[in-house]
Amino acid sequence: MTGRRVIRVQKDVLAKNEEKAAGNRSRFSAASVSVLNFVSSPGAGKTSLLVKTIDGLRGRARIGVIEGDQETDNDARRIAATGALVTQINTASACHLDASMVDKALDEMSLDGLDMLFIENVGNLVCPASYDLGEDMKVVVMSVTEGDDKPVKYPKMFRACSVMVISKIDLLPHVDFSVARAIENARLTNPDIEVFELSAKTGEGLESWRDYLMSRAR
Repeated sequence: MTGRRVIRVQKDVLAKNEEKAAGNRSRFSAASVSVLNFVSSPGAGKTSLLVKTIDGLRGRARIGVIEGDQETDNDARRIAATGALVTQINTASACHLDASMVDKALDEMSLDGLDMLFIENVGNLVCPASYDLGEDMKVVVMSVTEGDDKPVKYPKMFRACSVMVISKIDLLPHVDFSVARAIENARLTNPDIEVFELSAKTGEGLESWRDYLMSRAR
């Protein structure tokens, strides 16, 4: 009986989230803004990737960022230093962003004049997979300092994502990580996932990543 109630409550929560996500999606579409939801484990390098992406697209695209974190605004300050418009969401004990949080953030952020909006989710490969924020796509960032079996250990997340970014490839000589095996595992889970290999530190792979983003801009 208790188990049934938990399942029912979860369904209600997700149904309400889907309704709010649909509203967010309408706002994004009306503003002609492309929206990417970045997800990863903690420390995979999402913020470093966003900083380098924004820096490299200066003059080509106008970018805003919604920054999700449980407590601090450390990452938001790094993003703001690029000159991008940024709005902070602190989730406290919540391990993910939901569509209602994003809706409230949008009330504080003008989409006018933006070409792209990046949403940096809380570091977690479980909960964010279930929550649509109204984005055009989810992008999962996996660093070479993690296990190359992550896609099969967290299949729901990799199924939900359109793109996998393998980050920190400058560290490959120093870690036990197989790029080929990581890609194979990702495509066992999601045959259509697109893959980028890059280093925010050295810049390797960043240009093709930026070109891809520009091709996806509305």
